[in-house]
Amino acid sequence: MHGAIVVLMALALPAWGQTVAMTGHMGSKALLVIDGGAPRAVAAGSTVQGVKVLSVSPTEAVVEIAGQRHTVVLGASPVSVGRAGAAAGGGSRIVLSASSGGHFRAQGAINGRAAQFLVDTGATAVALGRGDAQRLGVDLSQATPTQVQTANGATAAHRVTLGSVRIGEVEVRNVEALVVPQDMPYVLLGNSFLARFQMKRENDLLFLDRRY
Repeated sequence: MHGAIVVLMALALPAWGQTVAMTGHMGSKALLVIDGGAPRAVAAGSTVQGVKVLSVSPTEAVVEIAGQRHTVVLGASPVSVGRAGAAAGGGSRIVLSASSGGHFRAQGAINGRAAQFLVDTGATAVALGRGDAQRLGVDLSQATPTQVQTANGATAAHRVTLGSVRIGEVEVRNVEALVVPQDMPYVLLGNSFLARFQMKRENDLLFLDRRY
């Protein structure tokens, strides 16, 4: 996978729940993740698992599935989700691709509003800054004050319950979270969310399969 761009963008396909994601390109070949499998380099004109690649560019691949054309774009949400019924938030698998620094990031939503996530297996709960909390419509008026330990020592925080946390087509409801005073570049995706999934890492991919 040398020289590949490790950004993941998913294309949710029709009712049977097949997904195709483009994780990068290698010359005339697209690196595709199909149904959460290992990335495969596929050239234009080739067909893999029922997915025919029609054209490849550095930023997208045009594929044909069951006679229908779809464009898979590189560089957006690093998520691939796919199961029947996923369009309604009923997906059960998330696939994340590691950044160059080895971190797993995701674009998603909290309470229906866009949020940027960073996976943090060392965090007991989802954590976000006060600015993000206000932007996302998190009500702090009924929140429980608490203390949390940070790299700079103990700080005051508010314990809240998020109505929903969604990544791609996987939505988890009633997720415990901590709101801290300082702003953060990402919402930390801690174990109050991650514990609901079976986690498995394979090379630069992190698979989250929903447990409940």
